[in-house]
Amino acid sequence: MVGARVAGSPLAMLLARKGFRTLLVDRATFPSDTVSTHVIHPPGASALQRWGLLDDVVATGVPPVGRYSFDFGPLQLAGAPGTADSPYAYAPRRQLLDKILLDAAAKAGVEVREGYTVEEVLVEDGAVVGIRGADGTVERARVVVGADGRNSVVAKATSPAAYEDRPALTVGYYSYWSNLPTDTFEAYSRPGRGWAVCPTNDDLTLVIGGWPHAELAEHRNDVENTMMAMFESAPAFAERIKDAKREEKIVGASVPNYFRVPYGKGWALVGDSGYSRDFITAQGITDAFLDAESLAQALDETLGGGTAWDEALAGYQTRRDTRAMPVYQMTLGIASLQPPDEQMIQLVSGIVGKQPAMDAFARLNSGVTSPVEFFAPENVGRLLSA
Repeated sequence: MVGARVAGSPLAMLLARKGFRTLLVDRATFPSDTVSTHVIHPPGASALQRWGLLDDVVATGVPPVGRYSFDFGPLQLAGAPGTADSPYAYAPRRQLLDKILLDAAAKAGVEVREGYTVEEVLVEDGAVVGIRGADGTVERARVVVGADGRNSVVAKATSPAAYEDRPALTVGYYSYWSNLPTDTFEAYSRPGRGWAVCPTNDDLTLVIGGWPHAELAEHRNDVENTMMAMFESAPAFAERIKDAKREEKIVGASVPNYFRVPYGKGWALVGDSGYSRDFITAQGITDAFLDAESLAQALDETLGGGTAWDEALAGYQTRRDTRAMPVYQMTLGIASLQPPDEQMIQLVSGIVGKQPAMDAFARLNSGVTSPVEFFAPENVGRLLSA
């Protein structure tokens, strides 16, 4: 397993719990931070609960988030993003979350090597058979999994076909503020601009915002002032953040959008190495968790259950795409930062003030409800007539 963060550590843990001998390597050492939107939506929190790790995350002091609000300028609404079984989202700092996941993998029996750089993915007769480390060590395996993000060394070595490929649409920047209390995941949408606010550890609040990728060069040298000017389009929030204090440097990133074929002879991809979407819907961690569960199922079917490799891994790809593709398409639409079309304006206008409908909208944005289900004409009709 190459990569030990939110996709690799859970997958390694799940495989070890099924009895597979698993090696997990990462060039980083832990605890350590990484660029992230932080949010674990309720479906991701449900995965942590299934794995027996949610209590460990809660014990870090990260606040539970049981309310999502959406500010479109002339319209505002808020609702509950979860279900009775999993009502909360969380936004833990990554140095805390990733260490919990790594320790859980080690506890399950995974061999963990931190500070390990993969120099080469070994290929024989067209199949991946192992890895070579920068320290000269060679490890052979029945399967090598790339869980090492968008710049995956496994993906580079295997050149998987990409589809639904789109360039980066937005550029985002974030940091942490004190004296900016909230118990809500707050999302603000304006033409050409968008930002979100969420509580995290140590009484700090994450603020992340961005603009079209085409404006990257224009604002690169004046990010903070550009962000503060953006906040002025929501006067109440602008007043709140003026009284707050930024505690850490501003970090930025842009994210390409793609699906890659996530398997081949002797190899598989999980998390961002196989599927990446714009950060604006904050689905990355939740996607990584659910991908890890699905790939663990597929590998168990083929390595331990007798199912043919191509059949088991094709099932993994189908499950991933069926779940993720509608959210991916919705994410691309949101990341365009264009004003909502007339149909969306009518929908949002029609559900404002109707709490069950607003809860349904929050569950759409948290990933509890698929866009296919939410935007089905009969469902929209029910929401508007409630």
